[in-house]
Amino acid sequence: MRVLVVNAGSATLKLRVVDPGGTVAGDVHVDAWAGDHPTPALDAILERSGPVDAVGHRVVHGGRDFTDAVVVDDGVEARIEALSSLAPLHQPRALAAMRAARTALPALPHVACFDTAFHATMPDAARTYALPAAWRARWGLGRFGFHGLSHSWAARRAAELLGQPPRALRTVTCHLGAGASLCAVVDGRSVDTTMGFTPLDGLVMATRSGAVDPGLVVWLTTAGGLSPSEVGDGLERHAGLAGLGGGSGDMREVLARRMAGDAEARFAFDVYVHRLRREIAAMAAAAGGLDVLVFTGGVGEHAPPVRAAAAEGLEFLGVGLDAAANEQAEADAVIGAPGAPVATVVVTAREDLEIARDVRRLAASDG
Repeated sequence: MRVLVVNAGSATLKLRVVDPGGTVAGDVHVDAWAGDHPTPALDAILERSGPVDAVGHRVVHGGRDFTDAVVVDDGVEARIEALSSLAPLHQPRALAAMRAARTALPALPHVACFDTAFHATMPDAARTYALPAAWRARWGLGRFGFHGLSHSWAARRAAELLGQPPRALRTVTCHLGAGASLCAVVDGRSVDTTMGFTPLDGLVMATRSGAVDPGLVVWLTTAGGLSPSEVGDGLERHAGLAGLGGGSGDMREVLARRMAGDAEARFAFDVYVHRLRREIAAMAAAAGGLDVLVFTGGVGEHAPPVRAAAAEGLEFLGVGLDAAANEQAEADAVIGAPGAPVATVVVTAREDLEIARDVRRLAASDG
């Protein structure tokens, strides 16, 4: 089965055709995608790659409704749209791409694959907020977690690189990109993660704040005089690295300015790494220890200074990097220091393979 994978991110659109053996038969990447008019990109990928048998869509938020991949129909699409307020940077874009693909390829099965689904295995103690019981019952409030497709692939691929079965390892996966989150994986299953009810929680990100005191949000809307929409816009689009160091929040820009001696960029980097180190240690605690540390995503794969700075503060957990291997790492690579108790690995993000895997699984079950 040849699968067209549609990955609508918060800023980009990635289209890829994956052959049965995992080979990429065609690839179209739209940078700075505004979230509209995906049809030209769809036309381009189909022209380059030829016919496909099914379409898999990455959807960030599945809420309580979707804890596994599902074949899309109008009812599923409506339920996905109803979750848009929980992922305002992502859900509308995924729906725009999904609708365009369903219009262009109406005879094919379309499968929605959710970033929240991998975290459905988290124990209740990890997924529950200490909120009034009436609130939790009325709105289904709790921690969902995100980047599940990436975390699932990264944990499994790291185990392959180390020649170990995933079930034998306690792994912390670091998906670091414009959005960023960590996951504690035990026996191949998510047991905790840094994102919560929405993709705004946890680590410092490109333009998102990550975790802040909820009392601060209350203060901003009362004593600070900001409207809820102003607070939401600030936390989602003008915070994170962009808020700390100015500029776009792109880590490549931050690293270049830091290298040139820019004090704001250096400060932004330090805040980012402090939070990253702290949360890696928290995920290791949730996993009951640490055997493997995995870096993936655009920053995780391509920013050796971030990996080095994070590892520097984690020696007490047994993390140590081989400096040369870290600097030279390309694609999938083991970068841990020889003899370090914890293996450290860089894994290329392949959400497309996870999505194609889910699509084929559903197709097989239907058959």
